[in-house]
Amino acid sequence: MTTPQLAPEGPRTERAPARPRTAPRGARFVPPQRFVPVIATFVLFVAMFGAGSARYEGFGDPQVFLTLFVDNAYLIVLAVGMTFVILTGGIDLSVGSVVALTGMVASWALQEGWSAPVVIAAVLLMGTAFGLVQGAIIAVFDIQPFIVTLAGLFFARGLCYLISTESFPIRDDTFISLASGSLELPGGYYVSYTAVAAVAVVAVAAFVLHLTRFGRTVYAIGGSEASAVLMGLQVRRTKIAVYAVSGLCASLGGLLFALYSLSGYPLAALGMELDAIAAVVIGGTLLSGGVGFVVGSMLGVLVFGTILTLINFDGTLSSWWTRIVIGALLLAFIVMQRAFLRARA
Repeated sequence: MTTPQLAPEGPRTERAPARPRTAPRGARFVPPQRFVPVIATFVLFVAMFGAGSARYEGFGDPQVFLTLFVDNAYLIVLAVGMTFVILTGGIDLSVGSVVALTGMVASWALQEGWSAPVVIAAVLLMGTAFGLVQGAIIAVFDIQPFIVTLAGLFFARGLCYLISTESFPIRDDTFISLASGSLELPGGYYVSYTAVAAVAVVAVAAFVLHLTRFGRTVYAIGGSEASAVLMGLQVRRTKIAVYAVSGLCASLGGLLFALYSLSGYPLAALGMELDAIAAVVIGGTLLSGGVGFVVGSMLGVLVFGTILTLINFDGTLSSWWTRIVIGALLLAFIVMQRAFLRARA
């Protein structure tokens, strides 16, 4: 037998490294789908503020922009808590009543001689416990959040009337100094301490949602609760926790609202829970859960405040136009959410 002769190897040539693929010239940057609703809200806010600046003298002043945070600090905090709940696919209808209850308890306790730090700690603990109980009922007994938080709405509002049917003025020096205090900015502009607190809450909430295990679990539950259970995530514990967060934000928002009005009264914050839900939806958070950002919810509140500011600058329109415009925007964003969900499917 003869062995076959192998062909001599030719000179080895080095392959040129593969060139990284680059987008063709003229290609448009397409943001990830989850950012589209927030971008739409941001564009809407810029367009509305720009239109107001073009139409009304003085509207474009930076102080007008900062005043949006000052006048809506309590609603921003409320929307942050609502974002946590809606991201899991739930809802919290009790937050407006908790705002009123916080103001009533705080003003009553101050009149009874409690110190301001004790009052602040007590009402924050009260709101957290209120949300914790609601979350436990929802998670343990598997009851619809709408029903449980609706019961919480009536319960908290009833407690307000149990304390008093009349308003309590707040005359405590600490509360007055916090309400009137402001942070001076370059150019002679200012922003209140309450607005700074609201922005700080947004920053902390964004950190928790995007950089912690708890936040990732919140998104996972909203995306698919069944899948979250199969992955071994603490679904029940997380659902309880988000309602505790909502209760904490509601009581903090109640404190900011009490500082804004320097009073507590049982009819305060009627319908404020609907304002918070509307702001969250307009801010791009899907009602089905799993998609949304607290920054978007803050932008939703700023859109809300911009509409009211436009009406005030006009001077000829009723404040009820705010509700009309918000209703139209809410409907438009819900339709956009439906289109977004179909695109994801």
